[in-house]
Amino acid sequence: MNEIFGALAQGFGVAMTPTNLMVAAIGSFFGTIVGVLPGLGPINGVAMLIPVAFAMNLPPETALILLAAVYVGAEYGGRITSILINVPGEAASVMTTLDGYPLARQGLGSVALSLSAWASFVGSLVAFFGIVIFAPMLAKWALAFGPAEYFVLMVFAFCCLTGLLGNQPVKGVLAAMIGLAISTVGVDSNSGVYRYTFDSPNLSDGIDFVVVVIALFAISEMLQMLENVVGGMSVKVPKSGRKLFNFAEWKYTLPSVIRSSLTGFGLGVLPGAGASVASAIAYANEKRINEQKDPNAKFGQGDMRGLTAPESANNASATGSFIPMLTLGVPGSGTTAVMMGALTLYNITPGPVLFEQQPHLVWGLIASLLVANVILLVMNIPMVRVFASILSVPPWLLVPTIICISIIGVYSINATQFDLLMVAGIGLIGYFLRKADMPMAPLILGVVLGNMMEQNLRRALAISDGDVSILFASPVTVAFWIGAVAVVAFPFVYRRFKSKK
Repeated sequence: MNEIFGALAQGFGVAMTPTNLMVAAIGSFFGTIVGVLPGLGPINGVAMLIPVAFAMNLPPETALILLAAVYVGAEYGGRITSILINVPGEAASVMTTLDGYPLARQGLGSVALSLSAWASFVGSLVAFFGIVIFAPMLAKWALAFGPAEYFVLMVFAFCCLTGLLGNQPVKGVLAAMIGLAISTVGVDSNSGVYRYTFDSPNLSDGIDFVVVVIALFAISEMLQMLENVVGGMSVKVPKSGRKLFNFAEWKYTLPSVIRSSLTGFGLGVLPGAGASVASAIAYANEKRINEQKDPNAKFGQGDMRGLTAPESANNASATGSFIPMLTLGVPGSGTTAVMMGALTLYNITPGPVLFEQQPHLVWGLIASLLVANVILLVMNIPMVRVFASILSVPPWLLVPTIICISIIGVYSINATQFDLLMVAGIGLIGYFLRKADMPMAPLILGVVLGNMMEQNLRRALAISDGDVSILFASPVTVAFWIGAVAVVAFPFVYRRFKSKK
């Protein structure tokens, strides 16, 4: 333990130099902007700065601190538009819309922004201490996850959807199936067969997630807002008299924040699980736990615990994803995969020997994660009123502005007109799905998990030569199957027991 504290002290010595502090502040601010803008996300933000960092001849530790600050900043920024206008800035913020947007509609936009910033900070703080204390042990645990374990983890995530379906399970299951269907569009990576492309070469790579999320949230939300304005039913948002959350709200949400931070960190350690999975599972777990204790809980209608759970989970997951990158040389997320590419530009190979060969780089990066999160908290809390002022913008100006930003975000992906037509078509479909009270969260989760689920199932079956028993062969898979059955069965058993009692 003394060695760890000594190495961490060395890391803070690297992170707290004037140059690295300035770089962390710049990266945090830029990352927040990237998170706010729909369609960019942390991967694109980090990718945009790699050539800049390399061209400026920054030292490898400084370049890595810059990219890490952009990453965590984007996780913070994604919550802003999710709460204020129901448009997720990036994939992991989808779950934040479920309770964040209703809170903003109730005149609690500033409170929701400050509370989510605090939850994000706590999630990152928990993950930081987890990295410092448990990194080597957790890296070995992550190695136990093969394709079969990942497939069953995805099954468990879908079973957690039962907590998101509320009183409309049929619509929720149908929405998840639509999401899974969207994830199958494109060329099958194993057989090379074109699936559901309708002979269009533009669909050979599938439908990009950014196109789907912007269409279903930004475009359909703006269409619904326009309908309300034209029909004279525009929602009047009361002005918030408070800028920050109070002690009662902090105490009320603290257990959810701690539980969700631990959940997010545990899933962040798993290579490829991602913050989207962590936020969905954390939200579903908190909804289930709290609704059992309090039947009057209003998850999905503006419950503050439903806001803090996904925010703390996705930031903990993002910070935890550095563990497999640094200890195993395996990217923990898409963004850390891009960061690994940046390291190769400096002829640095991530892995176990990195801790011995370049401890100043590794521990400097770990220390900078805490520094960047402190900067983001200090930066975000005073600006909640500025962010919340978006709600006072009249619809005639807000709607075209958001649509323009969304279109720019979509076009920046592949620079094709086809993506613009797709986002308009899916947005129109999303508008009618909203009119039919179809929940969007299961649909988006289906899109996020569908491809990972299919690929891991195929790999597992290829390893076992088609024997499905591999899905039940390890203690990890058995534990997840038991958890999945328990998650599905418990609500029915609980209601039956309660009715008899």
